[in-house]
Amino acid sequence: MGLEVESRGSDSAYVARVWRSRSEGVDRMMSVATAHWDLVFWEHRGRVSAAVHGPESGASQASVPEEATFFGISFPAGTTMTHLPVNRLVDAGVEIPDATARSFWLKGSIWHRPDYDNAEAFVERLVREGVLVRDPLVAAVLDGAAPQVSERTLQRRFVAVTGLTRGAVRQIDRARSAAVLIREGVPAHEVVHRLGYFDQPHLTRSLARYIGQTATRLSDRDTSEPLSLLYKT
Repeated sequence: MGLEVESRGSDSAYVARVWRSRSEGVDRMMSVATAHWDLVFWEHRGRVSAAVHGPESGASQASVPEEATFFGISFPAGTTMTHLPVNRLVDAGVEIPDATARSFWLKGSIWHRPDYDNAEAFVERLVREGVLVRDPLVAAVLDGAAPQVSERTLQRRFVAVTGLTRGAVRQIDRARSAAVLIREGVPAHEVVHRLGYFDQPHLTRSLARYIGQTATRLSDRDTSEPLSLLYKT
């Protein structure tokens, strides 16, 4: 019982993660910070819904409908739908109308609903139709390339494309990596060393802000309030 989550990576530059989950006997979760945004479909009591969920700048509690199934595609920072700018969706979302078990309405057209196995084909069509675009500068910098523009220009580009500063994206990704390491059994002091935190209080503040749980709760894998999708970035 709880929130069962299954996810996989992707070879697509436009996809960060594909995931699906089911809730049973749980009515809330801790939604952890993420620089990604998601296209999510869910079914609850015979009703099908769809929405775009924006990046989350900090951890927050979220309600979970009981006995519901979910499917989602997480898109990396630097990608955006041309008609739904991500910088307007930070800590927010927008419902997609006319969702059914087979189709939904997006940017003036009816689209076949994707699933866990064909998500990449669906995303490829979004790209071909000009619905989904990827900012080459932001994507390159996030992949480790040295920026070929001034820091001021880079910061403006990050905020315009992701709704977050470059520093915020780094901090969020580092906190997520720290949480994953702690859940794998790595001691907190070692996480501090590996990820470049100043000290353990610095790590503690980061986990509280972006993950919503302490290192102790993470290491104990406390299931009373499950976490949203958490994986190595």
